[in-house]
Amino acid sequence: MKLYRVPAFTGPDGLTLCDEPDPTPPVAGQVIVRLRATSINFRDLMGLQGQLQVGTGMAPNHIPMCDGAGEVVSVGESVTRVKPGDRVALTFHPTWIAGRIPDDFNVLGRSCHLNDGLLAQYTKVDQSEVVVVPNHLSFEEAATLPCAGVTAWAALQGQMHLLAGDDVLVMGTGGVAIFALQLAKAAGARVIATTTSPAKQQRLWELGADCVVDSSRPDWSAAVLDATGGRGVDVALDVGGSTGWIETIKATRECGRISLIGALDRSTGGMPGLFMWRGQHLNPTRVGSREQFEQLNRAIAQAKIVPVIDRVFGFEQAAEAFRYFETASRIGKVVIRID
Repeated sequence: MKLYRVPAFTGPDGLTLCDEPDPTPPVAGQVIVRLRATSINFRDLMGLQGQLQVGTGMAPNHIPMCDGAGEVVSVGESVTRVKPGDRVALTFHPTWIAGRIPDDFNVLGRSCHLNDGLLAQYTKVDQSEVVVVPNHLSFEEAATLPCAGVTAWAALQGQMHLLAGDDVLVMGTGGVAIFALQLAKAAGARVIATTTSPAKQQRLWELGADCVVDSSRPDWSAAVLDATGGRGVDVALDVGGSTGWIETIKATRECGRISLIGALDRSTGGMPGLFMWRGQHLNPTRVGSREQFEQLNRAIAQAKIVPVIDRVFGFEQAAEAFRYFETASRIGKVVIRID
């Protein structure tokens, strides 16, 4: 089979295409998946750049990427969750099935520590690591769900359920933000989207945003407050990490909820006293469990949501796909088709 390894952490140029033996037959409880697509997340780029090597991070010569979808081609004895021919996606956290985070939890997810990633034609995993995907999605669309889709779902519905009529703030036009916009609208919420790019504002309107705010302004929270009658949003998805804390807090109502996403620099920029004064709830979102992935899939199937894909690249264009991802000109997800 063909796959990519990363012998050196030199960015996209470190991706090395290899030809290796197909997986050995599955033993009891295992399944083999013929992967058809994977999608890029920011943590994948950080991995190629050598920023995730600490502790249980990425080891040299690993197979990268945490997202993947394909069809089951072989199952071992005692497998009951899926059968050959089923269309599935892989979970981001291999051991987080439901409920509380397990003791062996690795926040960096698949492709880190002992788990190889999914930029390969085949993968062999335990049956507990796959979920059946909605019938109306292509493999390319299904491959966008494990990280960005589940993160958006957990941010909106994890600790406290989003209610119809709630005001939701989504920041930017990356995968998580666009999924959050789609899911929030499907739940009956009102969505305020932000972008620093005038060129992207029209696309956010087209995707259903009720209000679009220019977040290049240093006081952009004032526009959010104006759009909510001075109250602030009920739920904010903050993808800025250590930047923009104050404006997000100001834009969120008292006792509102802020879901913090993607602070992989391990910095929060300090915890402003304003956050405590306003009595807001902080939800550090760590993607989600398999149970939350299955909840997401039911919501997507019911609402017939179609993930937003910016571009699809061929398997041998993997490095080019990452270089395009680096430009930040995308709206939604960048996908690599696995031929």
